[in-house]
Amino acid sequence: MPAGWAALPSEVDGQPLPTLAPMLERTSPGVVNIATYARTRSNNPLLNDPFFRQFFQVPERRTRSAGSGVIVDAAAGLLVTNHHVVNDADEIRVTLSDGREFAAELVGVDPQVDLAVLRIAADELVEIDFADSRSLRVGDFVVAIGNPFGLDQTVTSGIVSALGRSGLGIEGYEDFIQTDASINPGNSGGALVDLNGALVGINTAIVAPSGGNVGIGFAIPSNLVEAIMAHLVEYGEVRRGDIGIAVEALDPQLAEALGASSAQGVVVVEVAPGSIAEDAGLRPGDVVTAVDGRLVRRIADYTSESALAMVGDRLAVEVVRDGERLDLALVIDDNRSVAGDRIDARLTGATLMNFREDGDPASSVGVVVSGLAADTRAAGQGLREGDIIIGVNNHGIVDIAELARQLRDASRARLRVYRAGRYGYLTLR
Repeated sequence: MPAGWAALPSEVDGQPLPTLAPMLERTSPGVVNIATYARTRSNNPLLNDPFFRQFFQVPERRTRSAGSGVIVDAAAGLLVTNHHVVNDADEIRVTLSDGREFAAELVGVDPQVDLAVLRIAADELVEIDFADSRSLRVGDFVVAIGNPFGLDQTVTSGIVSALGRSGLGIEGYEDFIQTDASINPGNSGGALVDLNGALVGINTAIVAPSGGNVGIGFAIPSNLVEAIMAHLVEYGEVRRGDIGIAVEALDPQLAEALGASSAQGVVVVEVAPGSIAEDAGLRPGDVVTAVDGRLVRRIADYTSESALAMVGDRLAVEVVRDGERLDLALVIDDNRSVAGDRIDARLTGATLMNFREDGDPASSVGVVVSGLAADTRAAGQGLREGDIIIGVNNHGIVDIAELARQLRDASRARLRVYRAGRYGYLTLR
């Protein structure tokens, strides 16, 4: 060591200096590098002709993108990352911290929350345990681990700057952890961990007016990640329940008129007939102030909470009605049957259910006629048991709530129906 240079002390007054190194040695192997490859073609229509391309042997351009991912189930080879990291990829490669590389299988994606689950066939993986992100507090120390700018694994640290960030226009459902730990391009899908090395979030976005990190980064909370992952692994899709209400923002004047003590909350402006919300007793004019114990201050808060409403869940909803606080319980049941006359009088005699086809989640849209009484109005309209209603007046129908919305103002409704392997139309009068 040159004269005049001094080594940093490893301890002060006999006490070791704090260091993140032991935690990172355990945790970092659970963060991986993800490389995605996609084929791109010229916008020239001639070059897009497959015969032209084959005859002239026009090569396809192959683009490469990079991101990060987190191993959360070593035994099953499962890892989570952002949807935007793997979107449109033809090939996904995962490189572990020890240099091993594997092809990855896409298990499922949720674009609304920007999450994807991958699977790799590998032994001796290191997983990162989920923490309870609801226990986070502003000011807690956190560490971001990822692969920014295509570099090898990089670690940055900071604090939780804010919780429940929403209304950013980044994703469909927003309930972000904000941190000043440096997050840059390539960090997407990486881990945000606490000082114990437990996963509190998946890094997903930054505010970067200058193109680089300015100390405002966002991560998807681990509780939401864990819930989404469970559905993607089991079903290949996220089976959210449609509560069946439409809400609007609450202003002071409207709050006063509705008997609410403050302008915090959202007002219910529509309750779909036959919906979960109607069964639970929700009414137009109710002010929703909390869902499952979490305060609802604005529409973004309600949207974030509804992202966690999965089939099979029970939701506790707190509302204010005419100045009185009420506690309602909603049961999210996707396979519930609804009497047709609760949807529309023209469907009297029919029993309806959301259509779900095992093994093919992508085609599981529409409303199936699960029962039909003879000599009823629905039967007279031409409906048959087993029909799947997939459209009304050129609007696609994904579930019962959407069917109710489309029929509400349609005095003459043309139904697109799938019956016995063929598509056809019926007119409701």
